[in-house]
Amino acid sequence: MSPIAVEGPELNIGTSGTYVVLARPKIDPTQPGVVSAARDAGVSPEEFAGPGDVWALMYEGDGDGDGFELSGARDTEADAFAERLQQALTAAEPFTVEAGNFLRLDARPGGAHWTVTAYVTPPEDGEDGAAARTLELGALPAAELLADIERFRRELA
Repeated sequence: MSPIAVEGPELNIGTSGTYVVLARPKIDPTQPGVVSAARDAGVSPEEFAGPGDVWALMYEGDGDGDGFELSGARDTEADAFAERLQQALTAAEPFTVEAGNFLRLDARPGGAHWTVTAYVTPPEDGEDGAAARTLELGALPAAELLADIERFRRELA
């Protein structure tokens, strides 16, 4: 996405080439890219970085990635989505879990893996007019998914 280094809670579902990431980026004001961008904007790096409380959804499939800000999203909503996903995975039945109207995950169990499809719907008021996308995230290891969700929920707590 951006060459600016970010830190913060994130839930990455998929592989290195096809994924969705629900994240609350925290921009590091000491990174050279942030310092330069802040200087260009005429503000301090700390002001440019902001409070780090804005959620975003980033995604990539077939070498084509994008993302968008989730206006008004809160930590409690991200945690509720992660909890529903965690419960669905432990039930070991096919499921659909939604995060607002911007992300839907459909999954089917297959042994120690889950075959996951993500449906991403950018907001209608998005700046670049990005279209809805369907991403086949592939067969993902169940144990890793559950561990990632647990880590994400701990980071939010």
